[in-house]
Amino acid sequence: MSNKKLIYGVFDEEDVLMKTIKTLKENGIAVKDVISPYPVHGMDNALGLNRTRISICCFLYGITGTCLAFLMMWYMNIFDWPMDIGGKPSFAFYKNLPAFIPVTFETTVLCAAHGMVITFYLRSKLLPGVEPQVIHPRQADDYFVMKVETEESNLVTVEKMLADSGAVEIKY
Repeated sequence: MSNKKLIYGVFDEEDVLMKTIKTLKENGIAVKDVISPYPVHGMDNALGLNRTRISICCFLYGITGTCLAFLMMWYMNIFDWPMDIGGKPSFAFYKNLPAFIPVTFETTVLCAAHGMVITFYLRSKLLPGVEPQVIHPRQADDYFVMKVETEESNLVTVEKMLADSGAVEIKY
């Protein structure tokens, strides 16, 4: 039984990184992740990542905000404190709804935005007290870090391929 090992290749140019990913994939070596200081066009396709489902979460958070706004309007205007305004009673929810479209919109946006921030932090593991994994001190400035998973017996071959393709540094 062979162990899987992680090897990190540090690159200073995105073109070299993209060519290295293609070369490694052609040789059957799994590139697990790339840490990039900015979004690189075509990186998702090169790594074989599926489209994200985070927009579904945003929609659900927005619908929750809309439902909370409707519940609030119903409770305040119909159930808790119904009022006669100008001698015209409006004890029906649909008669009060047009006046509160801005409130509904803002509550929808509020819940969607806060829900997305919380989801981002949970998904990215950027929680308070959790130390981020820093492979290279300049990985958030101008260097790209490629995370490659390989068999222990194949480690020297992968290291040579990374060095030949233009990696600035190789770390374990």
